[in-house]
Amino acid sequence: MSKYVESAKYAQRWLDIIKQSELDETTARDISRETVANFVNHFNKGWVDYRKSVTESGDYAGTEWRGSGVYYYDVFGNEYIDCLGGYGALDLGWSHPEVVEAVRAQAGKSGIPTQELMDPLRGVLANLLAQIAPGDIDHAFFVNSGTETIEGALKIARLYTGKHNFISTVKGFHGKTLGSLSVMGKKDFRASLQPYGGQTFYVPFNDAAALEKQLEICATVGIDIAAFIAEPIQGEAGAIVPAEEYWPKVREICTRFGILLIADEVQTGIGRTGKLWGLDHWDVVPDIMCIAKSLGGGVMPIGAFMGNGRIWRAFEEPNPFMHTTTTGGNPMACAAAIAALNVTLRDNLPELAAVNGAYFIDKLSGLSGQYPQIYKGVTGKGLLIGQHFQSPEIGYKVAAGLFKRKVLVAGTLISANTIRFEPPLFIDQKQIDEVLNRLENTLKEVAAGL
Repeated sequence: MSKYVESAKYAQRWLDIIKQSELDETTARDISRETVANFVNHFNKGWVDYRKSVTESGDYAGTEWRGSGVYYYDVFGNEYIDCLGGYGALDLGWSHPEVVEAVRAQAGKSGIPTQELMDPLRGVLANLLAQIAPGDIDHAFFVNSGTETIEGALKIARLYTGKHNFISTVKGFHGKTLGSLSVMGKKDFRASLQPYGGQTFYVPFNDAAALEKQLEICATVGIDIAAFIAEPIQGEAGAIVPAEEYWPKVREICTRFGILLIADEVQTGIGRTGKLWGLDHWDVVPDIMCIAKSLGGGVMPIGAFMGNGRIWRAFEEPNPFMHTTTTGGNPMACAAAIAALNVTLRDNLPELAAVNGAYFIDKLSGLSGQYPQIYKGVTGKGLLIGQHFQSPEIGYKVAAGLFKRKVLVAGTLISANTIRFEPPLFIDQKQIDEVLNRLENTLKEVAAGL
């Protein structure tokens, strides 16, 4: 074991660093440089090439360290206003004290379930979600991430219906594991990994007639369809909101053709769009619903796919171990989710997101009108907001300009022309105004260089 002595010392050094809340300049710079080197040599060099936080020399970067509420701080102590929100995972902001305390209390008891005794918090969280889920959805299975919820949803849809094929939407985003990629709506992420099991057919988002026509064609040629899967509002495509009649029509079509409707609420769920669930804007109830991201309160990773008791029998009979997980729904993750849902419901964060989102979108739309050479437009609902630019290059300049002014934003994985705003749901109008001021200064700078 002597060859591991230096590795143990390295681990101990970092454990000592982790315990520090504030860092001196020398330590911060050392951490930053080492982080860049570790990513380049041991993780993924492409991530370093992509990051706006890496200096032009490439030797060190603004490296994240701690956060509180709407603000995040790098190792040098620079304060950023977070309008990225971990791609939607930080509805409650950074290190929400009630969520942190729930996890801390549970961690002192158990972290991973025994796998044999009954773990109470998994049952409590399933019950809680059943109380607040739309329609007759009353069962949940817990996993560690959003893409795992899609895997589970596709699996149970196949088991329940006895059918093997799916319909998805162009530019839809559902995760990057193989099953999830099979319903991904952009070739950049899926083409090199084909073929997938079964077939997936694609229709344009916000086009119910196209869905109906595709189902008619499949029925005519004898291709069975298990389910239609879509996001209530397309997130990675740029916060694309469909027409008011779209989702009610989709629900009617799925029911008429006898296929399941799977709602990917991984990014839209738990208040982000101004309603508890994205489909609540249209009073539509899906058959299966996927949630993740903010379910863990920004502290623990957890996701769930949900359905009603009729569908769940496919997991219960004849083999209740058809779908299992070792770490999904562990006690610490469930404690975080229970606390996060308590805060969200008690403080009515969906309504707060609706009010502040409407204010934010209105102001952004005004800036879009002032700078037509920069903007194509602004879309979104609640605090899921997409700024669409005339070109990817302009969008990158805006994002880089905001980063320089200490506002965290990022692009989307589907639309290269789009920069998202997804701040914590409790961001107030004073903080929004400060973001807008920094954005306007950025726009002036970008416009001057065009």
